[in-house]
Amino acid sequence: MSVTEQTRATYDVAAIRNDFPILARDVRGRKLVYLDNAATTQKPRQVIDRLVRYYTEENSNVHRGVHFLSELATLEYENARGVVQRFINARSEKEVVFTRGTTESINLVMQAWGRTNVGAGDEVLISAIEHHSNIVPWQMLAQEKGATVRVIPVNDAGELLIDEYERMLNPRVKIVAVGHASNALGTINPLRRIIDAAHANGSLVLVDGAQGAPHIGIDVQALDCDFYAFSGHKVYGPTGIGVLWGRESLLDAMPPWQGGGDMILSVSYEKTTYNALPYKFEAGTPNIAGVVGLAAALQYVSAIGLDAISAYEHDLERYATQHLGEIKGLRFIGTAREKAAVISFVLEGVHPHDIGTILDQEGIAIRTGHHCAQPLMMRFNVPATGRASFGLYNTREEADALVAGLQKVIEVFG
Repeated sequence: MSVTEQTRATYDVAAIRNDFPILARDVRGRKLVYLDNAATTQKPRQVIDRLVRYYTEENSNVHRGVHFLSELATLEYENARGVVQRFINARSEKEVVFTRGTTESINLVMQAWGRTNVGAGDEVLISAIEHHSNIVPWQMLAQEKGATVRVIPVNDAGELLIDEYERMLNPRVKIVAVGHASNALGTINPLRRIIDAAHANGSLVLVDGAQGAPHIGIDVQALDCDFYAFSGHKVYGPTGIGVLWGRESLLDAMPPWQGGGDMILSVSYEKTTYNALPYKFEAGTPNIAGVVGLAAALQYVSAIGLDAISAYEHDLERYATQHLGEIKGLRFIGTAREKAAVISFVLEGVHPHDIGTILDQEGIAIRTGHHCAQPLMMRFNVPATGRASFGLYNTREEADALVAGLQKVIEVFG
């Protein structure tokens, strides 16, 4: 039995699918085929039940009260921080900051670290396959500080030109901000080489892990990056919750970026003393339910195993790519050798939005558009693509349904 066959034999996708209530519903009279996981994932019953339990049995504000519910909510909130620490193998819970998502995490670094450490004439390196969330904040910083944002180019397969990147490094480069995996193409970047080269140059590295956390085991100590950001809703958790991991020494030196309650030790009209890590970056009442829901999601994913998920999704992506490639007029955008389970494509003579509309009538959910990566679309000279993105509960039968749906698209526009 091959490794691929063994993966399929031991991975109980039917049992996993039973954990996701929404997958049992019909859409427009058809069985739902959900292939928009790069936008957001569906939630297992374990996460849904955890949210219900918080609001029905534990609801209270954290870090403020001495009564039973407040102490219980605080305990569960801080226990969740430990779950995140273990999920990414951080050295300390102090390095785990809760945010609203990857976007806020990147903006936090830009505001609190960037404004202090980036000045006129300095450079920030990003890549040509970044999400807008890892482009726009650095442009804002560069405009304010008189710095420059430079772009690591990609080849026609959607892979970073690493030799060119290494030539771009110079003493002016303060930080390199790159994605773990591309939301638009699926490209998995060679992070260790990127990080090692940046550190040899004296530059820091921020990793946008929004598309890494659901598909790839994360070990921030092994990666040796300086910041890592990801979102709960991409990894089967609630929306509105995310994580910024940062080296303790860096976070400790960074000023708060928001002021308010809970990020302080003492306040007077003359002076405010800020709280210890990680609380100085968590102003105001946090998304407590989101935090405990995130912990439930990470525990769910960990119980299945990231290695098993990655192997299963890789097999599914290869299967879907093979059969989609047999469709006349279909062209893949992004054919990197190392890919997450994301397939981006165009169909000759059909606008991607029309593809998405017709597939929706078949109960098939894909994403169409520029995927918050407009510069990347310009690089490949397309206005938009169709994107099928797979998750841990998707099946070969759903890939077959996508192929059949695209054949219907061709019939309509043929």
